[in-house]
Amino acid sequence: MAQDNNPQHNDEKKIQETREKFLKDYNKKREVESPDGQKIEVEPMKDYFSQQRPQRKDPHKGVIEKFLNWARSESIWVLGFGTGCGSIEIPPLSSPRFDMYRFGVAMRPTPRQSSAMIISGYLSVKTLKRAIRSYEQMMQPKFVMALGSCTINGGMYWDSYNTINRLDHYMPVDVYVAGCMPRPEALLAGFNQLKKRIREGRAEGANQYADHFDWYKANQKKIIKDWNMPDYNW
Repeated sequence: MAQDNNPQHNDEKKIQETREKFLKDYNKKREVESPDGQKIEVEPMKDYFSQQRPQRKDPHKGVIEKFLNWARSESIWVLGFGTGCGSIEIPPLSSPRFDMYRFGVAMRPTPRQSSAMIISGYLSVKTLKRAIRSYEQMMQPKFVMALGSCTINGGMYWDSYNTINRLDHYMPVDVYVAGCMPRPEALLAGFNQLKKRIREGRAEGANQYADHFDWYKANQKKIIKDWNMPDYNW
C-alpha cells in the first residue's frame, strides 16, 4: 500500500481520529427521518458547527482604528458567565446606585451579541467546556474579564480536583479584577481599565487566541476528557 506523505492529509487524518475518539452517538454521522417522512443523512459535527480555525484579524491603521476602538470602548455588550458566588455582584451594576449604562456597558443574552465576557467565580472543568464554547461563538474583537480570586488563581479551590486555577491557560484574559468577591465598584474599575486597553489598542485577546490556538486547545483537552465537540465551534 502506498504511503501518504502529504503532511496536510496526515494532519487531517489525526484530527478525524481524535474527533471519533470523543464523539458520542448523537454527534456521529447517521440517517434520520425528516418530518415529511424522507430519509436524510446528517453529520452534526459539520452541519451544526464550523470546522474553520479562528483567523487573525489585523487592526486598521491610523485614525480609523482609533475611532473604532473608541466606539468599542463606549459600547461594551457583556455576556455574564456566572459560575459561582461572583455572579451575585453583577446584578447590582444595573441598579440606580451603580448604573453601568452610563459607562456604556450593557448585558446581552447570547454570545453572538456580546463583545465582552465576564467569568465570575470558580470555574469547574465541566463548566470550562461551556465557557470555551461561548467564547468561540463571540464576534471579534472580543474581551474577557476574570472576576475574583477563584477565576484568577483558583482561590480557595486552587488544589481542587474539579476546578481550574489558571483561566488564562485556556482562553486569553484582558482584565483581572481581584477579590473574594470584588464589590460592584471593583467591577466598574475593571470596566474602566478594559475601556482604556481597548482605546489604546492593547485588548487583542481574540488575535492572541488565533495565533496560539494550538497551545490553548492542547491545554483545554488536557483537563476536558469528554471533549465531544469540534476543535472550533464558531
